[in-house]
Amino acid sequence: MIAHSDWKIGEIFEGVAQNGNSITFDADSAHKHGPSPMEAVLMALCSCTSVDVVSILQKKRQQLTGLRVSAEATQAEAPPRVFTHIKLTYAVRGKLSRKAVEDAVSLSKNKYCSVSKMLQKAASIEYEIVYPDGEPEP
Repeated sequence: MIAHSDWKIGEIFEGVAQNGNSITFDADSAHKHGPSPMEAVLMALCSCTSVDVVSILQKKRQQLTGLRVSAEATQAEAPPRVFTHIKLTYAVRGKLSRKAVEDAVSLSKNKYCSVSKMLQKAASIEYEIVYPDGEPEP
């Protein structure tokens, strides 16, 4: 995997992956042009675990109709301002087995999500699962 970053102007940077995909980063406190690099890391964590959970639930033939993973992170007070604690909230919709969802989230956190595994070296990561449409089957 190869990537690079080009400084554009002010505090705007463009990150480019080997395949040409790009993301604009904005280090200014207003973040008008894109996420800060640390916001992007948090977004990557949410996306990485989402990919796992959807894949696992589909393999378990669960009728998933929606998933939103939200993250709330605490950073160290002094530089480097690494994440020290992250709470993930999985809002899951569909006709689902509670056990299947719990297993999928646990497998993602503990085995498959490489972003989570990297961040766990610096931050404690906890999670909760919520069911906006009501409780699933046991």
